[in-house]
Amino acid sequence: MHAVMSDGTRIAYVIHGDPNSQKRVVLLHSLAMDHTFWNPVAQALSSEAAVLTVDCRGHGASDKPAGPYTVEQFADDLAQLMTHIGWESAVVAGASMGGCISLAFAIRHPARTKGIGLFDTTSCYGDNALPAWEERAAKAMNEGLEGLIAFQTTRWFSDRFRECSPDVVQACVDVFLRNELPAYAATCVMLGKADLRPLLHTIKAPARIIVGDEDYATPIPMAQTMHAGIAGSTLRIVPGARHLSPLEIPDDVVAELRVLLG
Repeated sequence: MHAVMSDGTRIAYVIHGDPNSQKRVVLLHSLAMDHTFWNPVAQALSSEAAVLTVDCRGHGASDKPAGPYTVEQFADDLAQLMTHIGWESAVVAGASMGGCISLAFAIRHPARTKGIGLFDTTSCYGDNALPAWEERAAKAMNEGLEGLIAFQTTRWFSDRFRECSPDVVQACVDVFLRNELPAYAATCVMLGKADLRPLLHTIKAPARIIVGDEDYATPIPMAQTMHAGIAGSTLRIVPGARHLSPLEIPDDVVAELRVLLG
């Protein structure tokens, strides 16, 4: 299904479970993934909650308008989508890029945020992060996404998981390679510019944070910054996990979301 945003962009989405359930959670994917990223978690929760999975602007079956993009724009897309489907509020959770968007949503739409799940993510990639993200965007534009696969897969998953679950890794690679280069590049630059640290203290919704102890894309200190900035938040460091915990350790993610759903 699709919803049309105020600028005409069509955002694709899927609702798992009973859409009229009083328990509602939104799940936002990581960079260059799509709504299928959340299938293991959505399937686990769909018998007890309505689960909304989204293809963010520039991704999957959603439209891919020209950039620049901002995490605030993506958060506002979600607010419009929730209005479209009749959801006043929900638990909002995301992995990596999706976690940044979840933070922006909680900051910009506090009354619509019942809780936030922050998995393998950050409020800022660092004061000097933009050049590295611009370099990644330029490499993709100049050489194609194929040249980034080895870099991505080792960042996404632990060595053991890549060995034991090659089908999951390949599914992510397949989605990654379907991205359109201009949209991917614009999203990379968006993440390099994002800095939500100054507004973390405004978040009042319950927040639960997970980071793998092998995550070098959004390492433990970035999770600790969010934990310190969001009053009452919890932080769990998972041994042996790397960057895409909803796929590598879905049971742990489901457990955190169940606490937020109540």
